[in-house]
Amino acid sequence: MQLIQETADLSAYLAADEVIDHHHPMVRETAARLAAEAADSYAYARLAYEFVRDTVPHSADTGDPRVTWRASDVLTRRTGICHAKAHALTALLRAEDIPTALCYQRLRDDRGQGHVLHGLIAVRFHGAWHRQDPRGNKPGVDARFSLTGERLAWTPDPAAGELHHPLLYAAAHPAVLDALRSAPDREALGRALPSAL
Repeated sequence: MQLIQETADLSAYLAADEVIDHHHPMVRETAARLAAEAADSYAYARLAYEFVRDTVPHSADTGDPRVTWRASDVLTRRTGICHAKAHALTALLRAEDIPTALCYQRLRDDRGQGHVLHGLIAVRFHGAWHRQDPRGNKPGVDARFSLTGERLAWTPDPAAGELHHPLLYAAAHPAVLDALRSAPDREALGRALPSAL
């Protein structure tokens, strides 16, 4: 599937904002620690991905009611849903000048009664974008960092109304961000998040 940049300006995928706050000391300290272990930018990207995937639990898996959305808060509180984890990974990658986009999938919900919007990222290496899913593994989910074929948490099933959104966003989608900011807890967030873009 062809991934489409929201803007042709690659610097937009390196920018900091209120959500992707990669100038925050927590993000900078985490990035510096990971970079010290990496031989090159590819190794750093893999380490950052594994750090977010494995050390920031998905709040639905742990039953954590807290809602995080700002990258530095996700790293500080060590919790978040897929969108929050995507924000944290984006900040860590951009902190080391690796162009990173936010992207989305429309998937069936856990009960099979509707759809949910799932958040992930795409990283740019060797002139191409590669989607990565830092959601966090669990039984039935085995996502991995890969530039040679996608190893995402889920593959959408078009017959079930699922799909990959091809647009690569430089900033968090406003509808997702509004839901994250306004929800008092994760249960309310589940009701507030859009099911499609």
